[in-house]
Amino acid sequence: MAPRHGHHLRVISYNVHGLRDDLAALHHAIKDLAPDVLLLQEAPRRLRWRHKCAALAHSLGLVVAAGGQPALGNLILVDLRVTVKDSGAMRFPHTPGRHLRGAAFVRGLVAGAPFNAVASHLGTDPAERPGHARLLAEAIAERSDPVLLGVDINEEPGGPSWQALLTGRLRDPAGAQPAAPTFPAGRPSRRIDAVLVDERLTVDSYAVVDTPAVRQASDHLPVVADLQF
Repeated sequence: MAPRHGHHLRVISYNVHGLRDDLAALHHAIKDLAPDVLLLQEAPRRLRWRHKCAALAHSLGLVVAAGGQPALGNLILVDLRVTVKDSGAMRFPHTPGRHLRGAAFVRGLVAGAPFNAVASHLGTDPAERPGHARLLAEAIAERSDPVLLGVDINEEPGGPSWQALLTGRLRDPAGAQPAAPTFPAGRPSRRIDAVLVDERLTVDSYAVVDTPAVRQASDHLPVVADLQF
């Protein structure tokens, strides 16, 4: 990939399935896409999670900005073009018997321009998911700088969780022509992953990546957005 300069940013959202699939294919796919900001779901969150997150970042030529266990497996990695100013995590209210869910947050700068990056993974339970989406939307609304949200919504466009996330200043870059499905990677049929983008940012391109490597790397396909401020 050609290097990006100035106020251009490549953002990827990717559910990496707990790193349980073909790691060589995963590394190849991500390094070939050369993200500036990598928003991961189902990253390491349990035993030795710090070491595993750091090793993943190192293998990709990136650094850990936020996430891991405190963000319940949501992880944000960045390249050295990005200056991290602060970071944090949130956890959504827990429904007994369901997985804990949450989000990772980073406030950063690229070429002096501020932005917020958020990675989140909503639940599979349709009863709890819209409430979590509303809490996430409220947390995003509190941030004054432009926001990039990489999210596994676990729901197809038009559902209540999408509506909750898109009621503020975020928009779906796919627009009127829906992007390709993202899940399951072997035979994609559902679009449940997205990069949602602040209305103040320009989207140069937006795509779901479907190659032999990414079909081996995870049960989800990655979403890539090229943005400028």
